[in-house]
Amino acid sequence: MPSAPSCPALRSIFQTQPGQRQRRTGNQFLATSFSEKKKKVATRAAVILPWERGAQGQDMRAAEARLEEAVGLTASIGLVVVRKAALILRTRRSATLLGQGQIDSLKPVVEEDGIDVLVVDSKLTPAQQRNLETSLGCKVIDRTGLILDIFGARAATKEGTLQVELAHLEYQKSRLVRLWTHLERQRGGFGFLGGPGETQIEADRRMISERIVRLKKDLEQVRRTRGLHRQARKRVPFPVVALVGYTNAGKSTLFNALTGATVYAKDQLFATLDPTMRAITLPSGRRVILSDTVGFISDLPTELIAAFRATLEEVAEADIILHVRDIAHPDSAAQKKDVLGVLESMARDDMLEPDWAGRVVEVLNKVDLLGGARTLPQTEETVAISAMTGDGLEVLLGRMDQLLTANMEVVRYRLPLSDGAASSWLYQHGEVLQRDDKEEQMDITVRLLAEDRARFERLFTDITPLLA
Repeated sequence: MPSAPSCPALRSIFQTQPGQRQRRTGNQFLATSFSEKKKKVATRAAVILPWERGAQGQDMRAAEARLEEAVGLTASIGLVVVRKAALILRTRRSATLLGQGQIDSLKPVVEEDGIDVLVVDSKLTPAQQRNLETSLGCKVIDRTGLILDIFGARAATKEGTLQVELAHLEYQKSRLVRLWTHLERQRGGFGFLGGPGETQIEADRRMISERIVRLKKDLEQVRRTRGLHRQARKRVPFPVVALVGYTNAGKSTLFNALTGATVYAKDQLFATLDPTMRAITLPSGRRVILSDTVGFISDLPTELIAAFRATLEEVAEADIILHVRDIAHPDSAAQKKDVLGVLESMARDDMLEPDWAGRVVEVLNKVDLLGGARTLPQTEETVAISAMTGDGLEVLLGRMDQLLTANMEVVRYRLPLSDGAASSWLYQHGEVLQRDDKEEQMDITVRLLAEDRARFERLFTDITPLLA
């Protein structure tokens, strides 16, 4: 991908793709997506990227990559993106962010294409958001609101739900005036100069503030008991492998590639799991749970960092962390630094075990864009793959096998059928590979960590391993 182009050159990026129809070329609003052909009624969205000439930090990312990221984020909450564009800002207008000419160009696009939601890939003030909605006649969402929607949909644990709600309330608190612009500003009967609208705003703000205080107390309690929750990981019958990485790094493609051929369609054990969790079988025959996570996002608003970390609870419970990188991306090294920085901060706050780094496998994805997996050196910490073509996937599965069995032993024990405590202990702490029940005893083959085997044989001294 080329480096970030100068603003005048941005026009060449947004060409109509094959199968798309070109309508309006003014202000670089060029492409209409394939989704527009669908007859199914859906919420239609347009995505715009306000691009400031020479803005600090924006020169680091190509406009095309940033816009595609925003399109992907928008699609992830179920919106159908029918238009996308980068709009060059000469100056940030305090009232609307965009210039009046740009707003005038957007109006017919919104009307002709039936746009329900305009996603602005920038932070908007409450006044800017309200004024844009008034001018364009459609709902407007800024970058912060979009990301909050994504986090809210993905937060699963108590801490995640609380953290996202807290961020959402703090975001909404400053935007309450938007909810009451339809009320007439009449003088109230109790001497309030602002009238009923302002009175309701103050009441809502008070309720939100009280809820925020309560949420912070609840979060503190959750953090104090986090150590107890981590014990639940040891009771999971199968190891967990978590995918982390930037949005558009290919995590979902890799997830589908690994699970598509190995998922147990009739296995009721996994029938009720979240759609982002699937069972796969490694070359050794060992079954693991593969867990997808929310993609990392560039330029994450600072007020959302805590909420984002809370969506990564799956990583804290993982036996292996697959860090998926788009090795062909021009900012791949910077993205790697961002991901590791978040994981390091989670470890400092006791959200990850201190030895988390030893459980990370760096997956260098999209090698098909660079000539194939053989073009990149592979180490014990890295595996080069193409999730799209399948190149290197067998090597990746084998590496996962090695990590999971590196410090494990396969042992066969003979237990009395009446000894439920011993068999229960083995099921809870190990992976039972085979069990043969006889009249009064059972032979059970189990894979255990070396330290767990020693602990079992200390607890149950009358049970000894069978010879192979």
